Amino acid sequence: MSALTFLFVINAVFALFVAECTLEKASSLSSNEIRFQAKTVPNEFIVTYYSKYNTNVRISFIQRRLSKGNALKWSIVPRRNLAAQYPSDFDILHVSDTNSTLIKETLSNVKAHPAVKAVFRQQYVQRWLSSNNNDSVNYNTRHLQGVPREKRVRAGNAQHVSASLHADVLWKLGITGKGVRVAIFDTGLTQNHPHFRNVKERTNWTNEKSLDDGVSHGTFVAGVIASSKECLGLAPDAELHIYKVFTNSQVSYTSWFLDAFNYAIYQKVNIINLSIGGPDFMDLPFVDKVLELSANNIIMVSAAGNDGPIYGTLNNPGDQSDVIGVGSINFDNKIARFSSRGMTTWELPLGYGRIGLDIVTYGSQVEGSDVRMGCRRLSGTSVSSPVVAGVAALLRSGASHKIDLVNPSSLKQVLVEGAERLPNYNIFEQGQGKLNLLKSMQLLLSYKPKISLIPSSLDFTSNYMWPYSSQPLFYGSTAAIVNVTILNGISVTGKVLGQPKWIPDPDNFGRFLNISTSFSSTIWPWTGWMSVYIAVNKEAQNYEGIAKGRLILLIECVPIGTNKSQQSEVDLPLTIKITPKPPRHKRILWDQFHSLRYPPGYIPRDNLKIKTDPLDWRADHIHTNFRDTYIHLRNSGYYIDVLREPYTCFNPLEYGVLLIVDPEEEFFDDEISSLEHYVYENGLSVIIFADWYNTTVMRHIKFFDENSRQWWIPDTGGANIPALNDLLKPFNISLGDFVGEGHFKLGDHSMYYASGTTLVTFPNNQDDVVIGTNLNDQGESVITNGKSQNMDVKQFVPIMGLFQTNLKSRQPENIKYLRNLPVVDDNPKLSDIPFDHAILKNRILLNEKSERFAEGRIAVYGDSNCLDSSHMEKACFWLLTTILDFAMNSHKSMLLENLNRISEFKQMKSKPLPMRISSSNLKKFSKVIRNIKNPNSRCEKLEWIVGTTLNISKRIELNLDSTEENQKNNIIININTELAKITLDNDMRSADQIDFNINISVLFMITLSATVLIVFILFLKGKIAFHSFK
Repeated sequence: MSALTFLFVINAVFALFVAECTLEKASSLSSNEIRFQAKTVPNEFIVTYYSKYNTNVRISFIQRRLSKGNALKWSIVPRRNLAAQYPSDFDILHVSDTNSTLIKETLSNVKAHPAVKAVFRQQYVQRWLSSNNNDSVNYNTRHLQGVPREKRVRAGNAQHVSASLHADVLWKLGITGKGVRVAIFDTGLTQNHPHFRNVKERTNWTNEKSLDDGVSHGTFVAGVIASSKECLGLAPDAELHIYKVFTNSQVSYTSWFLDAFNYAIYQKVNIINLSIGGPDFMDLPFVDKVLELSANNIIMVSAAGNDGPIYGTLNNPGDQSDVIGVGSINFDNKIARFSSRGMTTWELPLGYGRIGLDIVTYGSQVEGSDVRMGCRRLSGTSVSSPVVAGVAALLRSGASHKIDLVNPSSLKQVLVEGAERLPNYNIFEQGQGKLNLLKSMQLLLSYKPKISLIPSSLDFTSNYMWPYSSQPLFYGSTAAIVNVTILNGISVTGKVLGQPKWIPDPDNFGRFLNISTSFSSTIWPWTGWMSVYIAVNKEAQNYEGIAKGRLILLIECVPIGTNKSQQSEVDLPLTIKITPKPPRHKRILWDQFHSLRYPPGYIPRDNLKIKTDPLDWRADHIHTNFRDTYIHLRNSGYYIDVLREPYTCFNPLEYGVLLIVDPEEEFFDDEISSLEHYVYENGLSVIIFADWYNTTVMRHIKFFDENSRQWWIPDTGGANIPALNDLLKPFNISLGDFVGEGHFKLGDHSMYYASGTTLVTFPNNQDDVVIGTNLNDQGESVITNGKSQNMDVKQFVPIMGLFQTNLKSRQPENIKYLRNLPVVDDNPKLSDIPFDHAILKNRILLNEKSERFAEGRIAVYGDSNCLDSSHMEKACFWLLTTILDFAMNSHKSMLLENLNRISEFKQMKSKPLPMRISSSNLKKFSKVIRNIKNPNSRCEKLEWIVGTTLNISKRIELNLDSTEENQKNNIIININTELAKITLDNDMRSADQIDFNINISVLFMITLSATVLIVFILFLKGKIAFHSFK
């Protein structure tokens, strides 16, 4: 070994050592798997009313209705809690009948009463932590968001949130949360806990007798907010109201929450902390009650969820605009891996999600109170939520002189405006940034009622605005949608007057932009929304650069404490990147329209191995669970548009490929005929990544709903294969119900097939390619509960096909086939009746020119899990790139040519195609089936706002008396002084750290050089001694 080689090895070893020393310690999240389970309560229903009534009045309503019907076996479940003495807006109805028809009749009679708003099923939720992998099942639920960590905390490593947020600065000024009523909805609190000095009330809303916390979750949350000893909370003098809504077995009922919420309104609490969350934003009694709480001027703070790092995983109610949704960071200011990301998925697939996440703060390895005494650590957005709740208590107590101006919207305004934006993280990861207590206090002390927007501007040139910043707009691209939240700090109710104004910037090419909006005309409670559609007009088809302008809304509301309405303008600046229109072979259209999600239907997981969370509640989107696929495509130079409407609504000449991934929706008749025309006449190519479908498997993963006394069976498989077969019928391509799973190789590439489908029929032309592999029969394994004797026997199955279409192979126009598409009808038997469907009627010619295009190409792969980041084992981005090269450029890679097994595939026996499952409820919520007679009604029709000139904004100024002004100024001066000290200390620490790093580096180099020199001398001595010995 030469001296140079030896020197290189030594340096490499030292570099590896240094790198390992600087790595963040791995989290133990994976060791504790969080599980939760929800079920409906047998024969119990929540009856909600439009107003609050006393118990005897509510019972009379139901008696009046049910005495006229045949329902004899019913009762109102008594609620023995503190809320029983107050008027309520709901009851729990117990129906003893087992006859489902009679139950439906009973509920219909109840709903017919004019005072009854709706009837819902009563649910209970169970939540627990497990370190093993059993087969428990998760359904929609609302659950605690904490992940336990070390129970005992070593003093040297303790992470004190109050110190990190500099709460002591406010404590010195006498701002300690005094006079603020904070309600904690959790697992309770032990009586006489030594950490708390102001527990005003402990109430129990569960069916247990004990008020104590048997889980240690509620105690920890309370400690973060208001502990006064050891692990200090943020607002030690806040008045704590403890609401035990989870049992020691971590079980809760919807009705418990509703009663507790009503009681909180009567008790006039100021802040509610909800360290809980769940995917079901359609739990309407819960969602409506949260809105009512906000309308009653109660500030709601909730955890964003622990389902990160996947995007689109925000939990409810943290994703509601009237609630402060909180994500987590660690003490190095990095977003916690577990913290859920935006966007919200309520609006998918027809539109685009909201940001949803408002703010992030410390939530990893945070110290808080243990159940009896002492401290422990916890990680999760359960931790971050009480941090913000504690800060909210401090802010409210520090602004006692203007308490009438503190409301859910104004408090959110000062929190998000005071937040520090974290570098290298986008808006869906961090919301408006990292919580800054002192800056928010400054803002609140100088606050004047106003209306603001989240986000406050749309800057598509900033990486913070990913994904908008990741792809410039151009003429011909689909309109970008940004959903903006309107915060009304002036009044609980407001009204948008007229249409928003569009002010294009004449000096920055604002005329190149087309702008359209839709919005909530009424702003209630405290918040509203505005969807902004942004497109580029023809004038900019060759322009590359920036275009600017602004939107202005005029909002009318009545300020708090007055009876006179006032108008206020709020503006939204826009900065948009524009690029010349890219060539067709670089443009991909992502099919979002044919994606479904839970709720409202039972849409199962794409990967059948994931047994602990079978519901596909997140929805598929190129910017959420397929985000990594999107980044890969953009890095490869492709431009991706999102299709939010049927195939009859887009121009196929604009795109090289239509990318269909994991579709669960049906297809309109006109879509099928149009797509065939697009491929053969307009040269559009189609790429499909499908998923499993097997009716026997679907029936096997059913579950029993004890309320309706019915089995819930998935409404479709991982993908809707019967619908895909309808779509591909004109090309003689079909997929089957074999569910394949297993590891295999394509050339040198390791692959994993997770619950995919296989080809049944495919064209047999000379240039076509069919690739197969050996896979396990996962369907049989599921059906037999893993006890099949053939589990280890793999079958050769075709999983991918490439088809070059040509007019000669096109099927005649007079061919018809049967289709068993469900129809909207109350008779479920009709969903099994096939009907005639002509695939080539009234063909739509979108191009009147006689120009001919080369025929398009079709590529099909049976599994989408290799593109889906949710449960990806082996990414197949290379395969997507290879298929795109074939679809766009008609180039077949040598690898795929060598793997072609089409000759073997020709000899395989044809199998019957899978049929739609007769029990499917798809017809109840499918956009296609519900609009089968009028598909064109789904086409997006935007009205562009005509640009105008800028007017002077109207602002509301409320005067404060001189005493209040002096008090405010004194506090602000003190806070400014402390902030200056903190900034100076931080700068000094940064400088010291830099000097330390430089010194370490110099010392390292000296040590390394000396080591190398010594080793080299020893090497020479050894060599001389060796020669001397010879």
